[in-house]
Amino acid sequence: MIKTLSTLLIFGAALQAFAETKEVTLYTQRHYAFDETVHEKLLKEKGIKVNVVKASADELIARLEEEGENTPADLFMTADGAGLDRAQKAGLLQPITSPAVIDLVPATLKDPENHWVAVTNRARVIIYSKDRVKPEELSTYEDLADPKWRGRIVIRSSSNSYNQSLMTTIIAANGEEKAGGWAAAVRKNMARPPQGSDRDQIRAVAAGLADLAVANTYYVGLLETSEEPADREAAAAVGLYFPNQEGRGTHVNISGIGVVKGSEKAALAEEVIAFLLSEEVQASYPENTFEYPVNPAAPWSENQERWGKFKADPVPLSTLGELNAEAVRLFNRAGWE
Repeated sequence: MIKTLSTLLIFGAALQAFAETKEVTLYTQRHYAFDETVHEKLLKEKGIKVNVVKASADELIARLEEEGENTPADLFMTADGAGLDRAQKAGLLQPITSPAVIDLVPATLKDPENHWVAVTNRARVIIYSKDRVKPEELSTYEDLADPKWRGRIVIRSSSNSYNQSLMTTIIAANGEEKAGGWAAAVRKNMARPPQGSDRDQIRAVAAGLADLAVANTYYVGLLETSEEPADREAAAAVGLYFPNQEGRGTHVNISGIGVVKGSEKAALAEEVIAFLLSEEVQASYPENTFEYPVNPAAPWSENQERWGKFKADPVPLSTLGELNAEAVRLFNRAGWE
């Protein structure tokens, strides 16, 4: 009898432990080591384990389409708003219903029907040589097409999603014809064919290979705090300029997340999103990845405060997806590798 009771107690404890196990599967484009720290914090504080699958946004969207209702994914996360828009239009995401999520995120930083929300913001700015360029010489993205910058600009490939999304905002602001002319003129102004990452563009300016670069702000923060002295020296040699402040504002992209359609753990997935948007977690992004927080209660890092406040382009984030194909076409026509 005692042995039977003991067995029942052990079996009952095992069932309880199984019932308390909470796991979600995240398909993510993000590749930041700090995300693992956030997931560890989520497990410790909320008891939710995140199983991560990493790939490009297009690869993950294709995988979700192939897996259909049998997908193990509960959450889909990108490092660019266009990917979220494509996933939503493909019918791969379901609306988020948690007030803890949808009431917190501003309308400009989420899908109108709440299929996805932003988790972090990232501004795409002009990086300039402090020795060879004065800030007052700079003004807009459009000005990068001016012949005065011939042979003085470095920027990464047109296949890069950050550049494609920037291009969609130029199309939205100026029309296809002018946007195509802009791409062709900027290509002529390049000091070298597009290559490398945003960090490589900043390093090229610091090394004197060019005078201007286009990069996301958080890469400056990563170089400023790098363990490599050469990276810190590169960051110190350049300035950061927010374009279009007298007009529509600087292009701001997002890293965002949505709940996969058909997930049997939608409520748990929304709990994960709410955790990512909590003030404590949001405040940790500026200090570690140097992305801007979405939660208005979260403070900026010292680096971000030093870079300065700026006006953001209010263009709907859905535009990044809607005009993506046109952006790629215009880049190709301009010979932008």
